[in-house]
Amino acid sequence: MFENADLMTAIITPFNDEGTEINYQALEKLTNHLLETGTKGFVIGGTTGETPTLTEEEKLTLYTRFAEIVDGRVPIIAGAGSNNTQGTIDFVQKLSKINGIDMALVVVPYYNKPNQRGMKAHFEAVADATDMPIVIYNIPGRTGVLMEKETVVELSKYPHIDGVKQCNTMADLQYIVENTSDDFLVYSGEDAQALFAKVIGANGVISVASHLFGKEMSEMFSKLENGDYKGAGALQRFLTPKMAACFMYPSPSPIKAVLNDQGYNVGVTRLPIVPLNDSEKAKLYNALDLEEAKS
Repeated sequence: MFENADLMTAIITPFNDEGTEINYQALEKLTNHLLETGTKGFVIGGTTGETPTLTEEEKLTLYTRFAEIVDGRVPIIAGAGSNNTQGTIDFVQKLSKINGIDMALVVVPYYNKPNQRGMKAHFEAVADATDMPIVIYNIPGRTGVLMEKETVVELSKYPHIDGVKQCNTMADLQYIVENTSDDFLVYSGEDAQALFAKVIGANGVISVASHLFGKEMSEMFSKLENGDYKGAGALQRFLTPKMAACFMYPSPSPIKAVLNDQGYNVGVTRLPIVPLNDSEKAKLYNALDLEEAKS
């Protein structure tokens, strides 16, 4: 299922112009565009999907409708975690009933600041309560705590914990790849690590930049597979500053600004994230080298 899913897109959640409802027509249009430009799998309801602003009902409906849109063409991982262990268990159990969702993305608990033993107990409790495969979401820049690489490796041996989205150093990513089994999915959540992840044997990257640069990222991986290392490296160097620009303002406001200008009608961001103003858009387009989009 995930054998060829090296470029996974953490897809945005399109809203209407008021931000009050999810725009499923826009979601379908964007999904098909991403599949046509190299995306081989999706994370729905992640950070880029503004999940903290979605109600439980919105998330369950979004995941159901998205699975119908994708219709088995590529694998889907759906965001399911919180800093409440029992709440996470309850939601994963509901998620497991949705046809077409392959794995649950469970974030390391934020705000509570558990230690390594607490993190381990949290994930084991969730895994014990479901047969649904779980992907650890290790993103210390947002959670305020880091799951140490050794803890990730320990949890990789636990039933139903089948992967990690790792947003930390290249050294930690390398350690996890080296010390987990071949069937444990390892993805970098850092766009700038995309080529490095593939070279060291990770499954690939869960990307935000692929909304805008999917063709180039897919070409980069293709060049690597065909032994054109210099060509792949040149593409990563070309992409890295553009990947950084996608985060020059709170995500996903940069991505939504560009997609709206490209005609995908993905709407506004929900508070507390605000849409870009004209000055911010001008700086973003300059960084992305999208001069023609300024008008």
